[in-house]
Amino acid sequence: MTSRVAAAFIWACRVELDAPKPGNVHVFAAGHRMTADQFVASADAAAPSLSAKGTRVGARILGAVEATFAAIGANTNLGIILLCAPLAAAADADRTDMRASLVNVLKNLDIEDAVLAFRAIARAAPAGLGRSTRYDVFEQATVSLLQAMVEAADRDRVAGQYATGFADIFDLGVPLFEAAARQHADRKWATLTTYLGFLSAFPDSHIVRKYDAQTAEQVRRTAATHLASLQAATHPAELLPELLAWDAALKAAGLNPGTSADLTVATLFAHRLRTILPSMDNSD
Repeated sequence: MTSRVAAAFIWACRVELDAPKPGNVHVFAAGHRMTADQFVASADAAAPSLSAKGTRVGARILGAVEATFAAIGANTNLGIILLCAPLAAAADADRTDMRASLVNVLKNLDIEDAVLAFRAIARAAPAGLGRSTRYDVFEQATVSLLQAMVEAADRDRVAGQYATGFADIFDLGVPLFEAAARQHADRKWATLTTYLGFLSAFPDSHIVRKYDAQTAEQVRRTAATHLASLQAATHPAELLPELLAWDAALKAAGLNPGTSADLTVATLFAHRLRTILPSMDNSD
């Protein structure tokens, strides 16, 4: 039977796909040679390894990446897995204070976690990965996974979550999603608010890595305009044509704010875990 942590992960992935996230894959439009159905299949495939009880974070990451490749033969969810594996481990370890538990999980990451995570990242080979002068994922790990992520934090927002105890998730994403969910009955607008919140708060590191900082900054400024419109809207569905037009323009230019989408999934996952943890029992 699927565990509640696995079910929460699948829920987060599917809810994120329901929102019309400009530049990223969603149910309204495919993009970047990927479809929403592939992301659904990826979530289903990755969930068992990612949520496996008593498993180290590195093993969760590698198992989830390998399961994704076995299911669809492509990298659709590396960033999602890197963010959600520590959250799943935190839920496994402590069902009363997940954020404190997460910090403890991160502090206890070791070299073996790094070895397995490096193998997963090299297997996924995300766009613009390149080589690094320190702690290169194509080389043998010599430091803990936390140390490696801290080293990469200034150039990768996913790595930055490890360095800050997932501050973007808990201090920006979750409050933004929960406030928007109270405002909009349709959950996709709360999800979109979260996505645009991340995309307007800082240049998306996936765009920076694949293109440059100037391009990412232009996308960030446009996202801020759309976020302001969404937050002021009484009937957000009226904004859909404008959002989908920007979505098409971004995809035509090959611009995918993938880091903002990954952070959105992690936000939804953290929110869901904090919602269900008090009712979870030892049978899960």
